[in-house]
Amino acid sequence: MKLSEIKEILPALENVEFQLENGTFVPEHFHVTEIGQINKNFIDCGGVIRNEKAVNFQLWDANDYEHRLKPGKLLNIIRLSEEKLGIEDAEIEVEYQSNTIGKYDLDFNGNTFVLKNKTTACLAQDACRIPSVEQKKSLSELTPNQSNSCTPNSGCC
Repeated sequence: MKLSEIKEILPALENVEFQLENGTFVPEHFHVTEIGQINKNFIDCGGVIRNEKAVNFQLWDANDYEHRLKPGKLLNIIRLSEEKLGIEDAEIEVEYQSNTIGKYDLDFNGNTFVLKNKTTACLAQDACRIPSVEQKKSLSELTPNQSNSCTPNSGCC
């Protein structure tokens, strides 16, 4: 989800709720402790220089059980970050700590924001000669090779 998308969604909400993909909700007394822009300049394993930008939201579960972040307040924080930091309209990456700090993509299911698990990948698969994944077939889909099959009493087994 891009920053422009969350800005369109927030005015229609009564509450801001975040949920992990496994269904667990971020406690409702969370804080958005940071909004910023992450610029990542790197070289992949194939030698290609890459640049990525993401808008970073950091969620923090504090002991402030009376705190509830309302949509208008989050929208104001976003607008302030755009004004003061020059944040661009990029994909949102959310940091949230469970056992360690996790990074998540952001989606919306119509009611809550969903923290989608991120995965790693090789960006230079051709250069690394990573084999493509073969499609798995069930045994019933395989046709026997008649010239390579054994029959009872044929002496092949």
